[in-house]
Amino acid sequence: MLREFKQFILRGSVVDLAVAVIIGAAFGAVITALVADF
Repeated sequence: MLREFKQFILRGSVVDLAVAVIIGAAFGAVITALVADF
């Protein structure tokens, strides 16, 4: 499990993961703002 995870990260998927985290954070902020408005 850990070895596969390491290979997954070393394959350059760190960028994909970072992008996903950023998009998730931005999406969460938008949802929070919308909910706060209503």
